[in-house]
Amino acid sequence: MTDPEAYSHQSHQDEDDEEIERVVRRLRWARDRELRRPLSPQHLSTADLFTLGNAVCGFLAIYCTTTGVLIPHLTGVATSGDRRSAAAAVTLLLIGSMCDLFDGLVARKLRSSALGAELDNLADLISFGIAPAYFVVVWGMTAGGAHHRVSAGIAIMVLLAVVLRLARFSCTAARPGVFQGMPSPMGALTVISIVLLNPPFALGAVGIVAVSALMVSQVEYPKPQGKLATATLCWIVVSMGCLTAWATGLPGGATLLQIGASLQVALALMAPLMVIRRKVGDVRAKRAEARSATN
Repeated sequence: MTDPEAYSHQSHQDEDDEEIERVVRRLRWARDRELRRPLSPQHLSTADLFTLGNAVCGFLAIYCTTTGVLIPHLTGVATSGDRRSAAAAVTLLLIGSMCDLFDGLVARKLRSSALGAELDNLADLISFGIAPAYFVVVWGMTAGGAHHRVSAGIAIMVLLAVVLRLARFSCTAARPGVFQGMPSPMGALTVISIVLLNPPFALGAVGIVAVSALMVSQVEYPKPQGKLATATLCWIVVSMGCLTAWATGLPGGATLLQIGASLQVALALMAPLMVIRRKVGDVRAKRAEARSATN
């Protein structure tokens, strides 16, 4: 038979072990909560460094576009560095989008700061609002024909679309896992892809206006998380490779650039096309139900 004293001793030991385990869990929870608590506005987190890198990339993209493309065009000094400067500007924006991807991932894994959301909006405005709008202006000034005034108006639309999109993102909450409207990094890269494809000015202008409208639309785009974040990172690296091949004049570099820019435009249109397809399917289903009801 079981010794009552031994049984009582074992019971107390189990209770003590459970109490110790509960205390350890509480201590771990308090430690994790303290580590994840946002830093004060006087301190920058690791995620904020990526955000600041995004802002620097946006400024340097504007600098490269000005010194390597716009100034030689205005001064009439032909240089062989226009292609390299344009590729460098776009590559910097790709690096900025990579920083924008990483700052969110790092902020979720590590401690963020009280400045994080504000810094992110300001950096996105520079890299994905001002920089692509400036790119459109330079395109209008350097393209054949007097398109600089029209391009300035289109650039203003791009800028305002990004401003409204960022403001709406800060004030409203979308469904988990999706963005409402085209994300500003995708919108900026799509606008630049249209410019790099160098279509007729009127066609390019319509495409850029359509991208601006998608950024402020209610079309839902998936957030780059998990496998989608990895795929997005791989796509950015591939795009950099295409730009490098084009800038250095490698055989097939121009073709790679055209393919990469076309795929970027196609990816941007995928979500609205799926919405249109779903709505068409709903209309057809309702018509089929109506016909079956009358029969």
